[in-house]
Amino acid sequence: MNPELIDQLNVQLGPNGLPYTIPIHPNLVHLTLGLFIIGITFDIVGVLFPWQKWVFKFLAITVERDNFFDVGWYNMVGSTIVTFFTVAAGFYEMFLAAPAPDIKSDWGLQAMQTMMWHGVGGVFLLGLIAVMTLWRAWQRYVWSEGEDRQVQLPYLVAGIAIMFIMYLHGTLGAQLAAEFGVHNTADSLLRLGEDLNTMLK
Repeated sequence: MNPELIDQLNVQLGPNGLPYTIPIHPNLVHLTLGLFIIGITFDIVGVLFPWQKWVFKFLAITVERDNFFDVGWYNMVGSTIVTFFTVAAGFYEMFLAAPAPDIKSDWGLQAMQTMMWHGVGGVFLLGLIAVMTLWRAWQRYVWSEGEDRQVQLPYLVAGIAIMFIMYLHGTLGAQLAAEFGVHNTADSLLRLGEDLNTMLK
């Protein structure tokens, strides 16, 4: 963004281009990813439990099928809650971004295109995660009444498809940091001609 507009915010930006030392968005992103992936994975294990039961018995692990579905449900709820903060922090940090304008990513996109796709994709993923959580709630509290399992196969397939979208979306975010130097302290200092050995001691 235009440095003069950023100055209107009256915030003191550090070498990473943010008013705080460690970017918030990348950390929350990994929490979102972890909770969602664990949620879907435990639901898959719960569905496959009858075929895997002997493994747990052999390992002397006392576990019930419902335990896997509980982990899947609570992780999906946690993922939805965290993702609201992830997207909010992402947009705040995107507004403060000053990427290198003359570079193209490995995907052939310029900085603004990458940021816009990443921002729109983040909102889209938030919507998908929220819908998945509502679908999961319906399965847990309505559909699974009298059923031995809590989730349907289309739900699991949709979850795996969303993981692939997360991979593509995450690649855009990685390109912003690694290729365009967005909120990358070392990259910013190098562009300013500073000596990293002196500045990062």
